[in-house]
Amino acid sequence: MPVPSLPPRRLDQVIALCGLLGGAVLILFRVYENADHLPVWAVALPMLVMAGLELCRRTRPVLAVSVGGLAFAASLFTGSLLATLIMYTDLLYAAVIYGSRRMSRVLHLTGGSTVLVLASLTWYAGGTGAGLLVAVVSSLVFLAPVWTGDVVRKHREEAETERLRAEQTALLSEMDRREAVGAERARMARELHDVVANHLSAIAIHATGAQSVAKRRGLPADDPMVEVLAVIRENSVQGLAEMRRMIGLLRESGGGEVDESYAAPDLAAVDALLAKARAAGQDVGLDFELAEHGERGDVPVPVGLAAYRIVQESLTNALKHAGPGLVRLRLEFGPDELRIAVDSPYRDEPGRGLPGARAGLVGMGERAGLLGGSFEAGPKDGYWSVRAVLPRAQGSEGRA
Repeated sequence: MPVPSLPPRRLDQVIALCGLLGGAVLILFRVYENADHLPVWAVALPMLVMAGLELCRRTRPVLAVSVGGLAFAASLFTGSLLATLIMYTDLLYAAVIYGSRRMSRVLHLTGGSTVLVLASLTWYAGGTGAGLLVAVVSSLVFLAPVWTGDVVRKHREEAETERLRAEQTALLSEMDRREAVGAERARMARELHDVVANHLSAIAIHATGAQSVAKRRGLPADDPMVEVLAVIRENSVQGLAEMRRMIGLLRESGGGEVDESYAAPDLAAVDALLAKARAAGQDVGLDFELAEHGERGDVPVPVGLAAYRIVQESLTNALKHAGPGLVRLRLEFGPDELRIAVDSPYRDEPGRGLPGARAGLVGMGERAGLLGGSFEAGPKDGYWSVRAVLPRAQGSEGRA
């Protein structure tokens, strides 16, 4: 269980309060030197000064340790109180932790000198035993807090250095990762441009050429061959435009591949999708019907794009796999969600599976999942049923 930490200012206040309470208890029970001859104020005054200095131990360490030394010396000449002694050692410790390196060197020098002087005077007046005792006690008072603060400060500096080094390593790793991702995106953009986009361009060119040949031969515009060529050309041109947009997104800088006039499709283009599907489905006995319920309103761009792609893939699958009949497309615009339903005649024939099949279903499910929605597809009552629910909330746009 983690221990709750106090803010620095509050911690200093707690230390000062503990020193005051401890000193008050000691004074109440008269646990100090010369208790029978000294007035209470003479012992309490250095303690109060020391407690006040605890409040500025971080912000003004030089002032705190200087005035604290005078208060500690006064307490030695009046009545030595343990609480005053402990608070003074804390001021020495804080001066090393929060002060400058020069302060640490000064405290080492003055503390060592004080120990040497006190031990020498005691040895001269009371002998070797008394001198050694004073040397040990004065070292605990003047040098031990300084040494402890110095060790703690070095550990903190080392920890800070390691933290900065770890941050630099993480930053370099992130830069390497981004560079690798950028290189991979550029490679994918090149492959798409050199292979897929070129194939789509060739299809559009050949379809245009075939239309020209049909026109020279005098074929009417409603001839099935002419209509099929028009659908092939239109789809290849649109696919090429979307491929160029995808290449630009992969390259991030555009590279002259992006058609700035091209906008991401949305539900406003569903009518055009249905028109193309009707034209392509005439030869296989398919017809298409659209029904909308509710107010369309403002649909977020990611939701509109995902809905368009789901409808597009559903209609494409119907053209590929559905039997003759009516394909029903239903869009329900609710206040919080958009529901898409596509029902097409289902032909359960053996051997219809192809390599790479169901990739479109996976893509539709991923689009719905990225927006926090749901997707399901499968045969039901003689129809191939597609159901998608997309949230219309702006939070969904943020997740996308």
